Amino acid sequence: MSYLDLHREVSQDIDAEIDTALERLGPAAGTTRNSVAKLLEHRKLRHPLSVLPLLTHAMETGNPRPAIPLSAVHLLWWTSACYLDDLTDANGASIPGELSENEALLTSVITGNSLPIQILLAQDLPESARGALITEIVNGWIISVDGQIDDMRRDIFSASRKSVADTYRRKSGAPFGMITAMAAIFSGTTTEKVELWREFGYVFGILWQMFNDQEDILSGRNEDLLNGTVTYLLASVIEDASPDSRARILGLRAAAGRSQQARAELEGLLRTPAALDRYRAEIDAFRAEGYRILDELGGDETYSPMLRHLVDHASQMLLEADLDLSVVSGAA
Repeated sequence: MSYLDLHREVSQDIDAEIDTALERLGPAAGTTRNSVAKLLEHRKLRHPLSVLPLLTHAMETGNPRPAIPLSAVHLLWWTSACYLDDLTDANGASIPGELSENEALLTSVITGNSLPIQILLAQDLPESARGALITEIVNGWIISVDGQIDDMRRDIFSASRKSVADTYRRKSGAPFGMITAMAAIFSGTTTEKVELWREFGYVFGILWQMFNDQEDILSGRNEDLLNGTVTYLLASVIEDASPDSRARILGLRAAAGRSQQARAELEGLLRTPAALDRYRAEIDAFRAEGYRILDELGGDETYSPMLRHLVDHASQMLLEADLDLSVVSGAA
């Protein structure tokens, strides 16, 4: 059984949990209920990351199913966050169905905040555990938004691997650390293990952001280059560049938002064999750290391979050197 098999097995139960949460809104919130349903339909996630709390809980207890409400929380959180992230992109957010942009914005707030808290309030838990879970939601949003704002304000001239990794740790790691800590709390494990699970989520989030960065390049959208986002790969190339090459990279980055040619040349510099060899080694180092934490955590041997498979999926090296682009950009 793989994590994909697990997702297929429980996906309808996760949807049912969300449907129940929407029904709890009651007749007085019919418009909101319909708007959330439209946003969820429009902004479906391409990867089944809702299995992460299930696997965390299963590692501690041998049973993933009690964490299905947390999978619903995770899916709602990311649906909201991804839509809000779309709003900051150069192309803006597409409007889901009949919703105006303002309606979708308000709906995303309910989707990522009120509904997750409502799900937690409905659980049969001690008050201390429920309070801890709600605190995780609040802190997860705060830390993630802090990282996102830093990402938007990133000074390219001071960018480094370390600074970008710190931003990734907050903007992408915080929501994964939030949900793994929540699943650990849900399982009833010790405070020490809750903190270890949180750290695992932070490391997984860095890996997932690097995976997402690569997908953006491979898709041809190159939204990061359009938006001027300082990715880990870009910071790595800049940090290792000679002074002359650095000036050229910075010039291309400044022009990339308005010039397809500049984007193509900059992509070529990002996809040289040397740059990708270093990038692969750095991904491998983050994966090794994730494995180290899992080794320390231990857990159910049935579900451990599934979680490691998920880590491997996030740690894929998707990019390959584009020698044609490298030659063109090197001769320009």
